[in-house]
Amino acid sequence: MKRIVQLLLPCLLCVLGSAGAADPQKPNIIMVLSDDVGLGDIGCCGGPFKTPHIDSLAQSGLRFTQCYAMPLCGPSRSLTLTGRYPYRTGLLTNHDHDALQPGKEIMIPTVMKKAGYVTASVGKWGQMSFGPGEWGFDEYLVFRGSGKYWREQLTSYTVNHKEVELPEGKYLPDLMHEFLVNFITQHKDQPFFVYYPMSHIHGKILRTPDSKPGADKDQLYADNVVYMDKLVGKLMGELDRLQLREKTVVLFAGDNGTAHFGAETATVNGRKISGMKGTMLEGGSRVPLIANWKGVTPAGKVLNDLVDFSDFFTTFAELGGAQLPEGVTLDGHSFAAQLRGEKGAPRDWVYVQLGAKWYVREQGFKLTQSGELFDMNEAPFVEKAVAFDSKDEAATAARARLQAVLDKLSPSTGKTTPPDEKKGKAGKKKKKNQE
Repeated sequence: MKRIVQLLLPCLLCVLGSAGAADPQKPNIIMVLSDDVGLGDIGCCGGPFKTPHIDSLAQSGLRFTQCYAMPLCGPSRSLTLTGRYPYRTGLLTNHDHDALQPGKEIMIPTVMKKAGYVTASVGKWGQMSFGPGEWGFDEYLVFRGSGKYWREQLTSYTVNHKEVELPEGKYLPDLMHEFLVNFITQHKDQPFFVYYPMSHIHGKILRTPDSKPGADKDQLYADNVVYMDKLVGKLMGELDRLQLREKTVVLFAGDNGTAHFGAETATVNGRKISGMKGTMLEGGSRVPLIANWKGVTPAGKVLNDLVDFSDFFTTFAELGGAQLPEGVTLDGHSFAAQLRGEKGAPRDWVYVQLGAKWYVREQGFKLTQSGELFDMNEAPFVEKAVAFDSKDEAATAARARLQAVLDKLSPSTGKTTPPDEKKGKAGKKKKKNQE
């Protein structure tokens, strides 16, 4: 018997060792969410600006060509963190931040923490209620409002419940980067999840530390795109320094399309996109999405799979081996398989909503809440209206498919007060809240 055990033990250890090796380590996850960054703001997406570091992420990773946010930051960020469409949460516009309540909704840090992750939020939290700490983040740096860079705009920010003075001459995005690097360094030996909503490139478009005196507004806009790219490059450099690149999934996305002050210059291959931030057109919601996981994501691959912002929640949970919350309707389709170079199960349609307007879109067509059908084969540049009585077989079939999706979603059952019908105090704050 002893001899049998001696013979079998090496094989048993080999099997056990193989089983352990087959279990991938939980990857670190960093979600970089830039502000008001559309397709035309990123070089590898066809934009005119120089973004070598973000382009490098795409060259050594995966770029999605059809990722859809909501047209404004509040609904987009809520969707990113809850995985639930606006009509489910009630956060339909930037006015509706109080609709989100911790007792009613669950955000992704709570789910990731249960899977053993330490979590952090670094940057903007505007248009959502409470703060990152109340929603489950272990550590955070947060500032009030949008597009904050210098002390002339903001005298203080908050770090883990403590108010911190923003010194004269200090650039807030640099301080955000320092906080992020310190967090990663401190927790490099355990899985971490970071939500990194940048200041860039939300207006006001001000000077950067690298801007030359006397730069005009167009040059300052370009400077801000370049500085955003520089910060992404510095982040990747720190991951290299800490030997964390192979252990870390980095995603870069824009929270909605390009704002009005950049829409004319942020073209794609020299062509202007249909619409911009705040519109229900392609330029309002179609945004860059780049994923990089060294040694895992296929290098230089470009995917036309449809993705919408509800997918981040389920993707992060799958990557981290986290259990999805029970009794919660989630709208996301995980694209974790695509990050690993597999085909996965791409979604057939995406859903976009702002206030009382919404649409569902597939590869070739989109259908709005009012029954308008658009041929999207020349998007993001042209959206061709299709007559309701069109006899075109492809259009007729698309209308039936997309209407079936809307009937199933039934978004009209949610709260759908359009922004222009807001009254009183909220209405007076409309312009401010949509920034």
